[in-house]
Amino acid sequence: MSETIKNAKFIRINLITIISLFVLILAGGVVRSSGSGMGCPDWPKCFGRYIPPTEASELPSDYKQRYVAKRETKNQRFAKTLDRLGYKQLAERIRKDKSILIPEDFNAARTWTEYINRLVGALSGIFLLLTAVYSFSYRKREVQIPVLSVLNLLFVVFQAWLGSIVVSTNLVDWIVTVHMLLAIVILAIAIYTYHLARVIDKPVLSAKPLINVLTIAAVVLSVVQITLGTEVREKVDEVADRFQDGYRDRWISNVGEIFSTHRDTALLVFVINVMIYALLRRNFNRHSLQQQLMSFVFLLIIAQIGVGVVLSYHALPPVAQALHIVLATLIFGAQFYLLLNLKRSERYTEVHG
Repeated sequence: MSETIKNAKFIRINLITIISLFVLILAGGVVRSSGSGMGCPDWPKCFGRYIPPTEASELPSDYKQRYVAKRETKNQRFAKTLDRLGYKQLAERIRKDKSILIPEDFNAARTWTEYINRLVGALSGIFLLLTAVYSFSYRKREVQIPVLSVLNLLFVVFQAWLGSIVVSTNLVDWIVTVHMLLAIVILAIAIYTYHLARVIDKPVLSAKPLINVLTIAAVVLSVVQITLGTEVREKVDEVADRFQDGYRDRWISNVGEIFSTHRDTALLVFVINVMIYALLRRNFNRHSLQQQLMSFVFLLIIAQIGVGVVLSYHALPPVAQALHIVLATLIFGAQFYLLLNLKRSERYTEVHG
C-alpha cells in the first residue's frame, strides 16, 4: 500500500474517530440525564455478561450482595492508590462512605442504556486504535501525528479504567468531572492530528493577534463552561436525591450559585464569539474555512441558548440535558479547529494587516 493511500486512510479514519467521539459524548449524556450510570454494576461486563439481561429473573437471587462486595474490593484498591498519590483525605472518604455501597435495583431500560453507551465506547476505541496504526505513515514527515495518536490511545485506556472507577464509586462527583474533561482532551488530540494531516506541506500564515487571542479565550471558556455544566449536573443530582426524584420544577432553584455562574459565563461566551465573528468577516474571505467554521459555531451557540432556556424553564427534560452536553462539545470542537486553522491557514485565505 502506497504512502499516499495510507495517508488518505488515516485522514478518513481519524475523521470517523472524531465523529464517533461526539456520538460517545451524546451517549454518555443520555446515560447521565436518564440516571442510567449504575445500570451495569460491574465493568467491563454488565451483570457478569457480555450481553446484559432483560429481566431481573435472569439474575441470581444474591446479585446485589455479590456486586456490592466486588465494588467494595475495588474501592479499597482505589483508596490505596489515592493514599500513595497523597490524597489521604479523599481515600478515607471513599473508605467511610457507605452510601456508595448501596445496591441498585435492576432496571432493564437503564441497564441497556448504559450497555449501549459502552458499546459506542468500544467502537470509538477501535477507531482510535486504527487511527494510531495508520498514523505511522506520517512518522518521517510529521512525527507529531503518530506520537499524539499513540498517546491518545493510552489516554483511552486510562479513560476506560476511570470509567470502571466511576461505576465502582457510584458516580462520585469529582471523578465524573475528570472523566468528562479527559474525554475533551481525547477529542482535542484527535482533532489536532486530523488538522496536521490535512495541512501538511501547506504554507503557514497567521491571523491578526487579536483574533488569535479571542479564539483562545473562547476555547478556554468552552472548557470552563463544560466543567461548570458538569458541576451543575452534580448539584442537580444531589437536589434530585433530596426530593426523591420528585418536584422537578424546583431542582434548578435549589442548585445554588454554581448555576448562576454557569449562566453568566454563557453570556461571556456569547459576547466573545460575536467579536470573533465580526473580526473574521472583516479579515477573511467569506468562502474561507475560517468563516464557515465561525458561522457553524454561531449556529451551535444559538441552539445551545435555546436548549438552555428549555432546561431552565421546563424542569430539566432529559432529552435537553443530553443535547446540552453534546452541543457544548461540538462548540468546543469547532472553536478548537478554527483556532488551529487561524494558526495555519489554507492557501486561498486572505489575511489582512
